[in-house]
Amino acid sequence: MSLYYDASTVLTSSSNNQGGSFKSRIYNSKSLKASPAQIYALVTEASKWDILLKEVIENAGILSSEPKLTPLLCLLLTHDFLFSKNGIAAPASHPLRQAVDRHKVRLKAELTKARVRRNCASIQDLQSVILAEKRALFGHDELTESMHPRWVRINNVKSTFSAQMETSFSNYQKVDQLSELKSANQIYIDAHIPDLVALAPGTVDFSSLNAYRNGEIILQDKASCFPAYLLLGDKESPWDGGDLVDGCAAPGNKTTHLSSLLTARQKVHTEKKSGKSKIISMDASAPRSKILQKMVSVAGADKLVTVLAGQDFLALDPEDERFESVTGLLLDPSCSGSGIIGRDDVPKLILPEQGKISKSSNRGTKRKRPTEDESTKQREAQETNNMDTERLVKLSNLQTHIVEHALTFPAATRVTYSTCSIHILENECVVERVLSSKIAKKRGWRIMRRDEQPRGLRKWRHRGIRSHNDPKSGDLTNVDLTEEEIDACLRCWPGDDECTGGFFVAGFIRDDALAKKLPDVEENGVQSPDQSRDVESDSEWEGFSD
Repeated sequence: MSLYYDASTVLTSSSNNQGGSFKSRIYNSKSLKASPAQIYALVTEASKWDILLKEVIENAGILSSEPKLTPLLCLLLTHDFLFSKNGIAAPASHPLRQAVDRHKVRLKAELTKARVRRNCASIQDLQSVILAEKRALFGHDELTESMHPRWVRINNVKSTFSAQMETSFSNYQKVDQLSELKSANQIYIDAHIPDLVALAPGTVDFSSLNAYRNGEIILQDKASCFPAYLLLGDKESPWDGGDLVDGCAAPGNKTTHLSSLLTARQKVHTEKKSGKSKIISMDASAPRSKILQKMVSVAGADKLVTVLAGQDFLALDPEDERFESVTGLLLDPSCSGSGIIGRDDVPKLILPEQGKISKSSNRGTKRKRPTEDESTKQREAQETNNMDTERLVKLSNLQTHIVEHALTFPAATRVTYSTCSIHILENECVVERVLSSKIAKKRGWRIMRRDEQPRGLRKWRHRGIRSHNDPKSGDLTNVDLTEEEIDACLRCWPGDDECTGGFFVAGFIRDDALAKKLPDVEENGVQSPDQSRDVESDSEWEGFSD
């Protein structure tokens, strides 16, 4: 029963304003008893059905006769009773489960009535109609998270794109534009990232798909696929071999993407030494490292990936023999998370009212939309929370140290740096500082130009920015980068028609022809591990939820 109590706590606790994505706050919480994955799944799935659950519960009259049930607990329990494959996750003897079980016949009858009123032949059809009702009633801005497509990456370690198109997605109809992706059994094949597809939101119960449970397909936001693809490129491109490091890896999407891309390359370049390449993945947090290891195992990448649990990347010695063959490093360090859609918006469930009978109609249940002034205040409050300049400066310092440390690995020739932030201080400013550092100049590091990027990313239209005006302080931040360097930076903007969260990524290439003879300096250009940790001692991984 702790699942429902914990979910209720997550949805009502004032601690939800502490920053980070909703999912990361659940996974980082030390007070929850239930599985973080179960809590997150319950809340997000219940939010897709809330207006229907409200209608069913009110018409069944549960709350009037069951005083022990709060509206929120009733909605969560009813969701699992009606829609979860395993039903309510509580013993049959538990009082709250019994409170729902006493009304199970009426609940099922009201669900059937709701489905018939909407002319839906199946539960899957019903969910599509409910999401359309929510979109019509509340508008796109309030439903940004749930209305976004579900990005699905095919995992080459366990399957192939063609195999999945012939099995998991064999009955799906291809659409040419993301905007056409509106209903079940439609699929969009991405034009920028290999082996990535999008499905209409809320139309697939992934927990019921064998391919998902077996790790053949992985849910991952499109933008967070950029770093690994930028580092390794297309499978047809020449591969120089060497090992790879993911320095800030939990929960593991980017590590498993690296393993998928590496596997695809090996199938093409079997004669090259890429078959001996391995991925070394780490995260400074021991608990998050367990999640990382689990994801690597599910993806079938254990033979390719070595996880260094609880390892701080800045504490690594680049001269250690374990890293003598490392040629590529992927860095996605702690950031403000300002690009995460709805990062401070816990799903707001529409709850049933005690003693109220819902007016059943094809339109569902309305609620009052915020006024323009209220919406403006909400946006300003979020911007204020995201735009803490002092914290951004500390994060920028830490991010710069991490990238400079990566440039010191003896055999390294390629490095990618990414954040899920929209702030220039964490993005273009870090690129500027890294390129002007002593280690970059001494070893000949430069930006990965647009024409050197993988084919799919060359076509990406959103590029770096040169200046940004802080709406809170009014300060203007500029970067001293060339047009070529600005054009080499890739950006994603939340809320646009590309359907991604806010994201930034840039690549660095080592060019021996640019190496300069500088006076002897401490090459890594960073503080000691302990000092650099003080820059943001309490920072947590706040990367993409997927």
